[in-house]
Amino acid sequence: MRVRVLGSGAGGGFPQWNCNCRNCASVRRGEAGFVARTQSSLAVSANGRDWVLLNASPDLRQQMADAPGLAPSNSTLRDSPIKAAVLTNGDVDHIAGLINLREAQPFTIYATPRVLGVLEANSIFRILAPGVVDRVALSPGKPTPLTGAGVDLGLSVEAFDVPGKIALYLEDASAGPGLGTQSGDTVGLKITDTATGEAFFYIPGCADVDDALAQRIKGASLIFFDGTLFDDDEMIDQGLLAKSGERMGHISISGPQGSISAFSGLDVTRKIYVHINNSNPVLDGNSAARRTVANAGWEVGYDGMEVRL
Repeated sequence: MRVRVLGSGAGGGFPQWNCNCRNCASVRRGEAGFVARTQSSLAVSANGRDWVLLNASPDLRQQMADAPGLAPSNSTLRDSPIKAAVLTNGDVDHIAGLINLREAQPFTIYATPRVLGVLEANSIFRILAPGVVDRVALSPGKPTPLTGAGVDLGLSVEAFDVPGKIALYLEDASAGPGLGTQSGDTVGLKITDTATGEAFFYIPGCADVDDALAQRIKGASLIFFDGTLFDDDEMIDQGLLAKSGERMGHISISGPQGSISAFSGLDVTRKIYVHINNSNPVLDGNSAARRTVANAGWEVGYDGMEVRL
């Protein structure tokens, strides 16, 4: 099984188009230790020919161009190795890229009923004609075989609820503290190669590693995990946004409630941060934050990174 990081940045990418924070200014200047990143998504294949997208970022067209394995083959006039897309939530940076997959190309979209409802309610996604692009609802906790364009992809996906929140543009302040969040708004994924049994987890958005999640991922061989912020208040401290990571539905990396601490003792073999916000000091390869992450046994994902299981 091959896993490729198509995009490792959070919403807006790195540098963000309208941001001149220290990190964004540094990457624009080409300073050592800073690498540009597109917005968060992965691709996975059991056979190296047929691929499944895990989220579809607004940068998907560029990401496909940068990944030769995602180009059309020469066998037919119209073709794509992308056979399916699995969505973890309804965030703009995880669904907007679906529009790049128009042109009557068959594939299958997998998501929770909540996220499929978001697509159904927004008429722009009708460009993906229902007669061509299938939509399959995921039942949390139930493994689902992945198929697309009539092809058995040799993979299964199990979606499971993780602590998080509804997408920003769907928030409803009148609904109370949860802003309208319900089951199925934010899920993690377990992807399994059905032939070998090898599996990995993809959790790009998560507010907390609670007991249920800790038990689920304990002993995993590989996990791609939410690396949005290093400190919970870093966007407030940098004057970028008056919201904490907790308010945005993202666990921080550092601190007693952060992911480094939460993963301690879970015996996860390989841990890779993705969905990294432009404010995060780990984006500086020479920073103390990057050393902290490395010393804790974590890797910082990057665009084009490939892992084989």
